[in-house]
Amino acid sequence: MTENLFSKSQQIFDENYKTIKEKIALAAKKSGRKSEDITLLAATKTVPVEIINHAIRSGISCIGENRVQEFQEKYDRLDSYCDKHFIGQLQTNKVKYLIGKVSCIESVDSLKLVKEISRLSAQMDVTTNILIEVNIGREANKGGIMPENLLDFVDEARQYPHITVNGLMAIPPICEDSNDLTPFFSQMNQYYVDIRDKKLDNVCMQHLSMGMSGDFELAIEQGATIVRIGSLLFGGRK
Repeated sequence: MTENLFSKSQQIFDENYKTIKEKIALAAKKSGRKSEDITLLAATKTVPVEIINHAIRSGISCIGENRVQEFQEKYDRLDSYCDKHFIGQLQTNKVKYLIGKVSCIESVDSLKLVKEISRLSAQMDVTTNILIEVNIGREANKGGIMPENLLDFVDEARQYPHITVNGLMAIPPICEDSNDLTPFFSQMNQYYVDIRDKKLDNVCMQHLSMGMSGDFELAIEQGATIVRIGSLLFGGRK
């Protein structure tokens, strides 16, 4: 990465990061929480390692990658003290490349995937946090558990050793008017609260991951604890 390009990308991040933190703080206040209650996950798909490490040194404490191969290529060069999540769709044959390297897999939507995460985590003697992805918009082209199957899925997933059901994740439908997203975010928060209140063994409902660059403020106001921000933080993707 050339020095001039790095300097420009660094400047874009610095300016955007400051603005986003201010917006997170305001949205958290509206929801009756503090900015510290919200995790800003930097979605780093296509972002060069040099810029990711600059972001980490600037205060980003959590990053998320969408693609296993890209994560593998970056992993050894990433600053080690940053929390790493996997946020993309995941095939069972690629789970082996993530266990022991990420603290959380956010896109779990099948018992086959749960079983493989559990098996490989046991082999490495680690516990892997998972978030259950919910297809809140019931969209045929998206992964996720259908809402009516969520409770049964959580109950089955929590039986597997070496994993912890750490919360829920969702990607709502694209809406021209951001206010149309409110019912989806609100319903996700209700699922999150209902499951949390059951106090099930091996279920620690710590996180509700929803909201991205275009809707993270609304997601926070509706209860999100993790917002996944990429282009608004680093600039447009190539």
